[in-house]
Amino acid sequence: MVRLNKIYTRTGDDGTTGLVDGSRVPKHAARMEAIGAVDEANSALGLAVLALDGENAADLRRLQNDLFDLGADLATPLGDMGGEDFAPSEMVLRIVPAQAEWLEGRIDALNDSLEPLRSFILPGGSEAAARVHIARASVRRAERAMTALAESQPVNPAALAFVNRLSDYLFVLARAVNAGGAGDVLWQPGANR
Repeated sequence: MVRLNKIYTRTGDDGTTGLVDGSRVPKHAARMEAIGAVDEANSALGLAVLALDGENAADLRRLQNDLFDLGADLATPLGDMGGEDFAPSEMVLRIVPAQAEWLEGRIDALNDSLEPLRSFILPGGSEAAARVHIARASVRRAERAMTALAESQPVNPAALAFVNRLSDYLFVLARAVNAGGAGDVLWQPGANR
């Protein structure tokens, strides 16, 4: 269990931050950009969960925990403590394929009760759906930061699949909480020309 007695350490005053393996990187490094984007997405989920209840709220709380796991995964580069591959261990927390598979099951369950899309939809409808759409857009930004990192450094493929599936789940969830899609605001191409 993590125990934090003191929040400030002063070790980051030089513009660097520590990773799980003990290395230090600039706070503006691509890895830190990805970790920060995941943190922002997690905060957006925290706001969305306040507008939900029941199973949907429980799912988002579960996913907030998974996003913290994702941050830990990103904060543990390969090598030394991170090992030679992305297999989890007692000392290394990694996103695993089962986390994306769980999302696929939830997507399928939610989608079963929705009418097929007739158009692209605009973020909104109900307050709950709007909050979920903000979370979805935040997750997409995190995914872009992770794929940018992956161009120069190894990133766990299961983590990339998870974050991609998470934004899909949030899209479907937004439709579900928008009166089963009946409250969706449809895009009308060129409507204001």
